Amino acid sequence: MVAKISVGSSLYGAIAYNGEKINEAQGRLLTTNRIYNDGSGTVDIGKAMEGFLTFLPPQMKIEKPVVHISLNPHPEDVLTDIELQNIAREYLEKLGFGNQPYLVFKHEDIDRHHLHIVTVNVDENGKRLNRDFLYRRSDRIRRELEQKYG
Repeated sequence: MVAKISVGSSLYGAIAYNGEKINEAQGRLLTTNRIYNDGSGTVDIGKAMEGFLTFLPPQMKIEKPVVHISLNPHPEDVLTDIELQNIAREYLEKLGFGNQPYLVFKHEDIDRHHLHIVTVNVDENGKRLNRDFLYRRSDRIRRELEQKYG
């Protein structure tokens, strides 16, 4: 499994990118946490933005609050949608983002399926989550999940 983490400032851009994959029939929304989900596999960008705004107050001083994660299982791994949801949930919990609002998308735009996760690194009080050694922690977690699911 390969994990790629991008930290940025455009929540709308991260959600719209994944929404475009859905519109092109190359992806769908698998699950959410603390964000509206009607169960259709699509994303309502406006409602998703509203769900995140609780964590992004206008007076917030954090420059790059958006975290966009790509989790790419090995191409030979045959994983169900439930297993993919569990992988995303466990990954975020172990990374320290388990209580954050997030969207988990499944993409099928290349030869293998993979996940895209959109979340924020700001808690409900407007304080930044601990990002120390984020990439190192991610690497350890993805190896654990590889052993468990792959």
